[in-house]
Amino acid sequence: MVDIAQKIRQSGEEFEERIVEIRRTTKVTKGGKNLSFRVLAVVGNRNGKVGVGVGKAREVPDAIRKALSNARRNVFEVPIYNGTIPHEILGRQDAAKVLLKPAAPGTGIISNGTVRAVVELAGIHNILTKTSGSTNPVVLAQATVNGLKNLLSVEKVAQLRDITPQEVIYGVKKEG
Repeated sequence: MVDIAQKIRQSGEEFEERIVEIRRTTKVTKGGKNLSFRVLAVVGNRNGKVGVGVGKAREVPDAIRKALSNARRNVFEVPIYNGTIPHEILGRQDAAKVLLKPAAPGTGIISNGTVRAVVELAGIHNILTKTSGSTNPVVLAQATVNGLKNLLSVEKVAQLRDITPQEVIYGVKKEG
């Protein structure tokens, strides 16, 4: 099976890049302090594909380059229905939890900065989110990714329940 990252490279799709965080880190050693930088980057085509990556290096440009290449490698598809997600989901990563709820058209993205970057670049226009637990941007981004990866499309839900996609959206009529 050809993974999504290879398909992207073959198709030559254009991705928007966003740097969410640049953090300076230090390691104290016998000879003094070693400075390095950690970068959190998100790439997406605003049409259902998004990826998150982290890069670490001694200099900022190298860390950014590593983070962006890591994000491109981790691209995955997000099911989007009418500009929002098909159903409510809770994404978890370590101590962070991110609740993602579908929203009506015109709501916009109600979210914090890290989660906003991921869902915006995925192409979601209307969503409600709530984060709890850890506020570390890297962990929040990974929790959001975990939630988005666990979403089921309307067609997949219909197939699992042996009903039509219209019945999933509008409900099944009861007989009798």
